Amino acid sequence: MRSLSEIETAVKRASKATGFSWGVSEEVGKSVRQLELFGLEGIKNLNKYYKDKTTKKFEDLNLISEKNVASSEPYCPIILGISFLDQIKSLENLKTINFKNIAYPILFLSFLSRASEISGKKIHARFDQNEILLNLNVNIFSSFLNQEFPEFANEIEIKFVNNQDNFTETEWNSLYKLAENTFVEESESLKQGAAGAGLTDND
Repeated sequence: MRSLSEIETAVKRASKATGFSWGVSEEVGKSVRQLELFGLEGIKNLNKYYKDKTTKKFEDLNLISEKNVASSEPYCPIILGISFLDQIKSLENLKTINFKNIAYPILFLSFLSRASEISGKKIHARFDQNEILLNLNVNIFSSFLNQEFPEFANEIEIKFVNNQDNFTETEWNSLYKLAENTFVEESESLKQGAAGAGLTDND
């Protein structure tokens, strides 16, 4: 089994060989490493994409807005992903972000996962009819279980999810009251043994 560092290095070098800069290649290496860590087919889809890239010209999207439609060829998932990371601070203020026609969306997904960590918010993404929740680059929950990720996505909708507790105030208070049973009441001996509570002044 290949190590994650070996995967990242090989992806970085392969990306440079296809014409990307070292800076972009490094970002691709990090992203594919993350996909493989999560058990998603990063290497497989990257190979397919680079093979297609030799015969097709995918469209670059450098400035992202609320609605983004590829004019002719599908968007390049790598340039799109890097643009998303670069613009994350402004994009997280948008209610919804839509894209039409993206090649190998699983590669874009890895950049979204990293964007979730940077923003400190979960990201809810809909790839055509499939729902995906990206949780601060810690895990990816999706309905793609035991399914092949599509090579092209006609429509992607992205929403940032505001952080909130998954429990009610009543549930929290009930748990906290139980936790209070472990609190130790401060006695006179504890006060005297605490730091700085000695009776002798050495100054």
